[in-house]
Amino acid sequence: MISFMLNDELVHISKIDNNCTVLEWLRENQSLCGTKEGCGSGDCGACTVVLAELNDSQNGLEYRAINSCITFLSALDGKQLITVEHLADGNALHPVQQAMVDKHGSQCGFCTPGFVMPMFSLYKTRESQEQSSPTAELNRHQIDNALSGNLCRCTGYRPIIDAALDACEAPSADKFSANSTATIENLKALPQNSGTDGLHLPDSRAALADLLVKYPQARLVAGSTDLALEVTQQYKQLPQLISTRYVPELNRIEEKEQELVIGAAVTYSKLQDKLLHYYPELEELLARLGSLPIRNQGTLGGNVANASPIGDTPPVLLALNAQLTLDNGEQQRTIPVAEFFLDYKKTTLKKGEWLSDIRIPLPQEKATTEGCLRAYKISKRFEDDISAVCAVFNITLEQGVVKSLATGFGGVAAVPAVCSALEQAVTGKAWNLDTMKQGKAILADAFTPIDDVRASAQYRKTMLVNLWQRFWLESNNQTQAELRVIQHA
Repeated sequence: MISFMLNDELVHISKIDNNCTVLEWLRENQSLCGTKEGCGSGDCGACTVVLAELNDSQNGLEYRAINSCITFLSALDGKQLITVEHLADGNALHPVQQAMVDKHGSQCGFCTPGFVMPMFSLYKTRESQEQSSPTAELNRHQIDNALSGNLCRCTGYRPIIDAALDACEAPSADKFSANSTATIENLKALPQNSGTDGLHLPDSRAALADLLVKYPQARLVAGSTDLALEVTQQYKQLPQLISTRYVPELNRIEEKEQELVIGAAVTYSKLQDKLLHYYPELEELLARLGSLPIRNQGTLGGNVANASPIGDTPPVLLALNAQLTLDNGEQQRTIPVAEFFLDYKKTTLKKGEWLSDIRIPLPQEKATTEGCLRAYKISKRFEDDISAVCAVFNITLEQGVVKSLATGFGGVAAVPAVCSALEQAVTGKAWNLDTMKQGKAILADAFTPIDDVRASAQYRKTMLVNLWQRFWLESNNQTQAELRVIQHA
């Protein structure tokens, strides 16, 4: 059985089609049609809803916007699902709705509910922050981030952004605040996750291992931001699903002396602060990894286990020399991330095994060395797009000499890859123009990428060379103009 709250109502579902998305259930079963279907792939935001769930201390609520078109109904277990129909308080619109009216933020209206919901999530987040400590002034960047998963074809974004700034600058208590105590108690009282005939919600390593033995063909699901596309875009049926959301080991973030341990089911939104604390250079890459609703559901473990050659995070993990913990319920083994990918969509996971966590080494401060880490993503759209090329360089210098170089690349081979020839060639060399040119020559022939809809093979090869030059310039704090002077000297 799956138990959750739909707005203010308790819902218990004992039989469910595993392939049913939240969007489909709302529109077809509940006749709540304010949630729209646009792309069916988490790209346009017309389907955006908000989930409220208990925070870590179990005494408050966290609100996050998600794409209902690529979220299976199983993800609602133990949470409150809030739709656009529930925002108003009687005849009074919610402040975010009223702001959209006042600022003329709607024209045809199709996309409007999808914009209102992430605005509502931002409103509640800032209200919660205001209660604990005064919040900083709302800025355009925060609005852009909140609305990064939404598209509008007719109104234009200026009035929508104005509405968000107006409504969320100084949020006041709303009906959700007044009902929060009752909501928290209702969520706490919901039955423990038990699943259904085709959906399984294990809450321990042992239970997960048993289910994989009983259902060897079952698919593991965490955020479903990729898996759901097999249903919505390829029209496949998934008869058995095993959720990783309730296994404690897969949902932890642990800081150790020399590494950061991230459970495979931890979402990007939850790991972001910890990761950027140690590696602030990754901020742009994370911000461009889908949109905020995608990062609220998608997981680092899913991005790795999916074994896509164009995943955004595997190149980063390769360049950071990360380790992966693989588990079968009885034994665990740890391997370098470079050994995980065998071929296109094939990994070293054995039967009955799963990815448990990702272990990222922490930066080690040394007085005699300096480092530079850069992650570059090249895509047709700045955000919410799949990369044509991803390149990550992580260099350590000692008195101007390359002590070590670690690389990671996506979009140029059948698997996320490193360039060992480049790493070996520059190690021990002075970090100068000649070394940069040598690296360009190596990268020009290092991979044999394919032509596809995102980019030609030649474009990808050229881009790798250019990104290496850009990395050299940035690590030396030089500009292209200065490089031209050096080259012609």
